[in-house]
This record gives sequence, structure tokens and C-alpha cells, in this order.
Amino acid sequence: MANSVYTINKGVNRPAEFKGLKAQYIWWLGGGLVLLLVLFAVLYLCGINTYVCLVIIILGAVVLFTKVYGMSSKYGQYGLLKKAAKKALPDYIKCKTRKWLQ
Repeated sequence: MANSVYTINKGVNRPAEFKGLKAQYIWWLGGGLVLLLVLFAVLYLCGINTYVCLVIIILGAVVLFTKVYGMSSKYGQYGLLKKAAKKALPDYIKCKTRKWLQ
């Protein structure tokens, strides 16, 4: 059996990258996988058939991987944070007086 060694490639001033995922998307994928594991345990303990649980979890994993890899390639290292910050900007600024300084 061959041993697999996974390395995280990081050069000077470059984001951490693992299997094509950049920066925070590594954490998003890890958190999603943990949530899928917890969901499987809850479904199994509720008495749902094991095969039904597996189908649900596999479909969830496919959606998770597709979305996270899509966001990583679309937004890059800081793009998703920039998109969230842009939503926080106001559409306009109200000024109730014409006096700038008093």
C-alpha cells in the first residue's frame, strides 16, 4: 500500500493552496464536510435507512464540492470578502443640513 503525502504549497506572499482551493475556501470545505458527517449521524440515529442517508450525504457532498471549488475559482483569495464588504456599503448618504462645518 502506497503512502500518500499531502502538502500545502505556499510561497512567499502567496495564499495557502490545497488541491486547487485557495485561502479561506479550505476552511469552508472542511466545515461543510464536518456538517455532513454530523447530518449523517443524526439521520442514522433517527432510524432512516442507511442507503437513504448515504444518498443524501453523497448528494450534499457533490453540491458542497461544486460550490466551494466554483467560488474559489470565481472569487479567488479575497474576492468573496470583497463581495461581502461591498454589500455593507450604503447606497447613498443622507445629509439633512447644508452646513458642512459649524
